[in-house]
Amino acid sequence: QVQLVESGGGLVQAGGSLRLSCAASGRTFSSNVMGWFRHPPGKEREFVGAIKWSGGSTIYADSVKGRFTISRDNAKNTVYLQMNSLKFEDTAVYYCAASVVLSGRAALYDYWGRGTLVTVSS
Repeated sequence: QVQLVESGGGLVQAGGSLRLSCAASGRTFSSNVMGWFRHPPGKEREFVGAIKWSGGSTIYADSVKGRFTISRDNAKNTVYLQMNSLKFEDTAVYYCAASVVLSGRAALYDYWGRGTLVTVSS
């Protein structure tokens, strides 16, 4: 089992920045990839980005490319989502998830955190 705990959500004005953290514990060696997803109000869950623990390769959704950056601290078993130039439409509950495959498909992620709410005011 892998336990994931997100933190760092909150209220921010449009154009501002926020950094989310995802702390992993348990059998973290069983999952090589950490992903971020979000669930905007009234919409479907969507992929944000993902990173490999080993090597740090990343992929991003087109909607956040150039604004969001995922990084990891292997020593702390923590992944970060730096969000800059935030827009109203970035408002969502943000989840981190663990997988063995670097992918944007939610079905390939085996473990999920409980989420943290990000609200961007216009």
